[in-house]
Amino acid sequence: MGLDDKISAAADKAKGNAKEAVGKATDDDEKVAEGKADQLKGDLKDKVEDAKDKIKKALD
Repeated sequence: MGLDDKISAAADKAKGNAKEAVGKATDDDEKVAEGKADQLKGDLKDKVEDAKDKIKKALD
C-alpha cells in the first residue's frame, strides 16, 4: 500500500472517530452515523489497497 493511501485511510478513520465522538457528546445521531461512515470508508480503503498488494505480489 502506498504511503498516500495509508495516510488517506488513516485520515478518514480519524475524522470518523472525531465526528462520532462529537455526535455522542452532543446527542446528534446524524453526526454519529457520519462518523461511522467515515471510519468504514477508511477501512474499505485499507482493504482495497491490501487486495491490490496481494494481487501484485501474486503476479510477480
